[in-house]
Amino acid sequence: MKFERKVNYYETDKMGIVHHSNYIRYAEEARIEFFDYIGIPYKDNIEGRNMLSPVLSMKCNYKHSATFNDILEIDVNIKEWNGVRITIEYIVKNKETGKLIANMESSHCFTDMNLKPLNLKKEHKDLYNIFMENIHN
Repeated sequence: MKFERKVNYYETDKMGIVHHSNYIRYAEEARIEFFDYIGIPYKDNIEGRNMLSPVLSMKCNYKHSATFNDILEIDVNIKEWNGVRITIEYIVKNKETGKLIANMESSHCFTDMNLKPLNLKKEHKDLYNIFMENIHN
């Protein structure tokens, strides 16, 4: 799935480029949109089932700068999924130029409201299957 986002002025630094911390926000926005796209609206199917999905790790390799008013195109895919842990990859490009801006990856697990890990294959088979159908090979 491709997610588009326009860079806001307040997201840039004194050098006129997107501050590095904003890429984590872009990934979060893209991930939530991706969940909606594959049929797992976060509000209904994660929070609505009294589940959480904490971030376990975040990686970002910056390749080129983005600036105010650029349209970023973020290609979002499931890289790994085992029923407990999911890794999402994000390829961020400048939509107009096609330049690669960043490669990112976030890992998450699923837990109950007490942060006890859940195995979706056993406890929410419908969600497990949707994630399985959307793994990027």
